[in-house]
Amino acid sequence: MDRKEIITLFAQNLRAERARKNYSQEKLTELAEISPEYLARIEKEKYSPSLVTIVKLALALEIDLNKLMPLR
Repeated sequence: MDRKEIITLFAQNLRAERARKNYSQEKLTELAEISPEYLARIEKEKYSPSLVTIVKLALALEIDLNKLMPLR
């Protein structure tokens, strides 16, 4: 799996989990304590989030990291 695939799958999983929780981008950014612009760029596959950001997102969504990580 290459870098682009990982970023794409992560963004897809993040959008899906956010939708499942019925969270707006604004709500998730407040809970995860990240900027709205940063989340938007992650979801649009423009940025690759740091491990700290991935953990913050999983905690904000109250999900296991495995739900976000594109591992097969």
